[in-house]
Amino acid sequence: MILSETWVPLERHQQILGLALAQRIVRIKDLAAQLGVHEMTVRRDVDALVEQGLLERIHGGARLPMRASEEVSQVLRASQHAAEKQSLARAALAFVHQGDTVAVDASTSALALVRLLAGFEVKVLATGLDAANTLAASGVPFTLAAGEFQPSARSFVGPLVMGILRRVHPDTTFFSAKGFTPQSGFTDPYLAEVETKEQLIASSRQVVALLDHSKFGRTALYTIAEPQRVDVLITDREPTAEMRTALETTGVHLVVTQGDSAVEDTSAR
Repeated sequence: MILSETWVPLERHQQILGLALAQRIVRIKDLAAQLGVHEMTVRRDVDALVEQGLLERIHGGARLPMRASEEVSQVLRASQHAAEKQSLARAALAFVHQGDTVAVDASTSALALVRLLAGFEVKVLATGLDAANTLAASGVPFTLAAGEFQPSARSFVGPLVMGILRRVHPDTTFFSAKGFTPQSGFTDPYLAEVETKEQLIASSRQVVALLDHSKFGRTALYTIAEPQRVDVLITDREPTAEMRTALETTGVHLVVTQGDSAVEDTSAR
């Protein structure tokens, strides 16, 4: 895909990191041709990524540092649909109440919500490292359900985490998934992540799913939850008629964000 000089640096950085992840070594000349920008622009982009420790300079280009694949994958994951995730997070604040204990999974959608919680009188139960770091920096009280660390999702999974989650009862759990269909429900490809999300949902009084539009119509390997187990679904675009009907049938409260506002579908209550 040919980009243009008008694309913001962040978008070019994502493209460069994606190519480095696939090829390990990228050349300035080749990047300039693939992205449709001047070589000087690519050099500045590569220099910025080198300063962040995401790339290493070599003659004529750059390479992915040893053992950096997981970090680069996380950067790319967090940057996908970033504006939509911010919109979902702002709408999710309507379901956060003073004095509540809220639980968040290790998804980047839930992380966007965590970043907005400074100043709220809440306690948070987290299963992800990035959420814990953000909460620690903002001064929001939290408990980290820690166990075996999963680098690809920067999450904690396994028996230790499950043991903690079986003993807690948050007011509201916020989670995301890799896909959603009426037939398969909310799905994810990683079994350990699915087990953690399942237990969070089972322990919670209210369950809120945060799903940008790219997740609709996709099915991953394992089901996290059937539609009827989720109380609220917040998304950034209207779902198809089939999905809307399925949500209404199972009593899911649908919230569709529109920029900084949100439109609630009360018919599904």
